Amino acid sequence: MTELIKIEHLQKHFGDVFAVNNLSFKVKKGELFAFLGVNGAGKSTTINIICGQLARDGGSVEICGTDIDRDPDKVKRSLGVVFQSSVLDKELSVRDNLESRAALYGISGTAFKSRLNELAQLLNFEDLLRRPVGKLSGGQRRRIDIARALFHEPEILILDEPTTGLDPQTRSLLWSVVEQLRRDKGMTVFLTTHYMEEAADADYVVILDHGKIAAEGTPLELKNSYTGDFITLYGVSEDSVKTLGAPYTPVRDAFRIMVPDTAAATELIIGHPEIFRDYEITKGKMDDVFLAVTGKVPEGGEDR
Repeated sequence: MTELIKIEHLQKHFGDVFAVNNLSFKVKKGELFAFLGVNGAGKSTTINIICGQLARDGGSVEICGTDIDRDPDKVKRSLGVVFQSSVLDKELSVRDNLESRAALYGISGTAFKSRLNELAQLLNFEDLLRRPVGKLSGGQRRRIDIARALFHEPEILILDEPTTGLDPQTRSLLWSVVEQLRRDKGMTVFLTTHYMEEAADADYVVILDHGKIAAEGTPLELKNSYTGDFITLYGVSEDSVKTLGAPYTPVRDAFRIMVPDTAAATELIIGHPEIFRDYEITKGKMDDVFLAVTGKVPEGGEDR
């Protein structure tokens, strides 16, 4: 499979502090690639380097086979970026914002109108075209941010915390659009997020900590490596739980017992039927992986 992003030994420091330290990874064509880490881990620095907004101190960056220094204009045409903070002009209408963006790529006249109609239908903003961006809600503005990033039909869509602060309905719309783009256009998506349920749907995940890769793999590989199964046990005393000899955590009116896998859970339950009368078994989640790898709790919502 073709690699659309190739990062090798990337370095960036600010004074004595390395924001990115010897970072190497690849993003394959058509992949949903999740780039995780708490604030300050180096995610935004990496994105800014990829987008050509920040100079690197070492290493190499290739986008669609082109070094970002050799042909920066070609690289920029390959990328569509939805930044964490909106870059739309609040004084201009939605249409005017998108028209000025399109002009940067030589898109005008009939081609502009056709692409505008296509994106307005895709992202459901036909009724917002004449409205000033400053009068849009956060969710509406985010839809226009995405349209702006997609207008020139890039090969790679970079989403930097795209759903932070959005209502559930807008989050759902955004992800349905992303899935449609991947399905119909083969779009490659580079995602940073605090929401572990979004990372759980990725094809590949990199967890960054202090500018270095702390763990990487598919969600399943990471769960198998860094977490196990959990038995939530109800209606028993803590003294009874202690007799099981397994690590546990009190959670509200129950106890959460960690076991290596489903087989171990089954063995424990069968061996202690007098204790396991009311319980449920759940698989480890990306939240648990993130905590095990970084020692920190994710800053977003629940995962699966």
